[in-house]
Amino acid sequence: MIFARKVWHFLVAIKDGLVLIFMLLFFLALYGVLTARPSAGTLKDGALLLKLNGTVVEEPAVQDPLEGLFSGSSQPKEYRARDLVRAINLAAEDESIKAVVLDLSQFTGGGLVTMQELGAALDKVRAAKKPVLTYAMAYTDDSVMLAAHASEVWVHPLGGAFVTGPGGNRLYYAALLQRYKVNIHVYKVGTYKDYVEPYLRDSASEPSKEARGALLSAVWEEWQADVAKARPKANIKLISTDPAGWLAASKGDAAQAALSAGLVDKLGDEVAFGERVKGIAGADNLSDAPGAYAHNRPEALLAAHSEDDSGEAVAVVTIAGSIVDGKAGPGTAGGARIAKLIDKANTDDAKALVLRVDSPGGSVYASEQIRLATERFKAKGRPVVVSMANVAASGGYWVSTPANRIFAQPGTITGSIGIFAVIPSFERTLADYGVKSDGVKTTALSGQPDVLGGISPEAEKMIQANIENNYGKFLNVVAKSRGKTSEQVDAIAQGRVWDGGTARQNGLVDQFGGLDDALAFAAKSAKLDEWHAEYYGTDANPYASILDRLTGDDDDEQGEPAATDFAGLVAVQQQARLTAALGELHWLGQVRGAQVYCLDCPVPLRVKAKPNSAGWIGNLVSTLSLR
Repeated sequence: MIFARKVWHFLVAIKDGLVLIFMLLFFLALYGVLTARPSAGTLKDGALLLKLNGTVVEEPAVQDPLEGLFSGSSQPKEYRARDLVRAINLAAEDESIKAVVLDLSQFTGGGLVTMQELGAALDKVRAAKKPVLTYAMAYTDDSVMLAAHASEVWVHPLGGAFVTGPGGNRLYYAALLQRYKVNIHVYKVGTYKDYVEPYLRDSASEPSKEARGALLSAVWEEWQADVAKARPKANIKLISTDPAGWLAASKGDAAQAALSAGLVDKLGDEVAFGERVKGIAGADNLSDAPGAYAHNRPEALLAAHSEDDSGEAVAVVTIAGSIVDGKAGPGTAGGARIAKLIDKANTDDAKALVLRVDSPGGSVYASEQIRLATERFKAKGRPVVVSMANVAASGGYWVSTPANRIFAQPGTITGSIGIFAVIPSFERTLADYGVKSDGVKTTALSGQPDVLGGISPEAEKMIQANIENNYGKFLNVVAKSRGKTSEQVDAIAQGRVWDGGTARQNGLVDQFGGLDDALAFAAKSAKLDEWHAEYYGTDANPYASILDRLTGDDDDEQGEPAATDFAGLVAVQQQARLTAALGELHWLGQVRGAQVYCLDCPVPLRVKAKPNSAGWIGNLVSTLSLR
């Protein structure tokens, strides 16, 4: 009885402890709810502070509240590009905003077109005679481009600014897969459809290098032109052609080298920078810390200026991230979810539809779901307009085909009209361990495709025939959309990726312009005198502010900072590269149908690696490496 009583007391103690923990979490969450959302009228005279501790994207991914709560950390922070652009534009007009300040110390980028849109908004602030100041420990390509649009660029004396340009090496896994005797069955159409090459070759093919070289050259020229226009004194040629000599001329002092090349204007730490901003925006009355200045977060400025909802609605649906089957997203374009949003806009009798596309493609089936939903909207005689952001290639172009007009930017990556499927099989791997397959078949297709016993020649031919048929359908929907023949489309298709400027020349894009241009065109086509943009499926995450506080990830809080010097940024990039490499093996092992996906199209890293998520190939490599 004494033992049972002690056990009972122990269990009660555990119960009381759990109750106490959950009560504490509840009150912390309640505090977060009460303090999370800024309300109109809370603006104070000072600066607009954009502390970008993460990536700028078209559509932030939904954060898992349980993962963030119990892991003690949040998923990579993402900022909606449209919100940032609007906040900066408002800063140019709002009298309480004295300056715009960008803290880019932990900024991880966001794509060429997005940087151009943010830069154009910063130019409006400067045109309104308000200063724009940026600070970072180290600037890299995207942050260099943003800083070029600032009136004053600061860098830490131990930091610097570095320009690497687009491109670089990627991993090829053919020898690895052969080592473990994994057969890779590829079914594709398109000379330039190189997404499958890393699984088949040890190096890039000549057509792949040709297309990639042309694309990256165009993107690089666009980047240089933007920076040169915004900051003529920046010596990009010196930095990009002789980086070692450039740094050596300053005796290895990267901050001084950046200053000499015109990339930055001032050297100073966070306190010195803060004191400079304080002289413009005023002191922060809530803090006596050195360098504390009065500032507003973007959320407060947006809340103080509600968007106009008068007139008829022009629906806007965002297609961002990989296009996948099902209801995935936001941040990933689940075909069923996107189609449902378009159908909702159709039911709501929106007068026009604008698709904002920022996707490298994905599932053929999901892409077709989205296309058909758009056709249903268009069937009622209402205009459909596509606005391409950083990338709208492969499946991203498939979903764009119903548009009456396609807008893009010169730096947009598009095209990649091709199709493929990949199936790994493991018969040789298993045979190496003494495992063989046998059985009875009633037809030539019984049990096919068999990824363990081997894929039969009949199944191989049928899959390839289906891929070729789907490629023909892709050509047909593009031909119908662009007023061309299938043969004409095939000549510019074959899986080749194009920059926006070349895509306009070959007829895949109609006009240069951003989202505002697409909205104006859609409203004009619908003959609307008074209208507003109605964004579908972009509600803010109600858990975000709570989790930011619980995990210490609030932008205004000074938690333990990540490494932000050049070595730290390189480490972050290499970690992302390693994660991407593991993701490629993970991708190969997933169950997928035919794909319209682009190899050279960048997508932001959104998902943290989870245990046991390496897929068939990754798990196989992990197991066999114990040999």
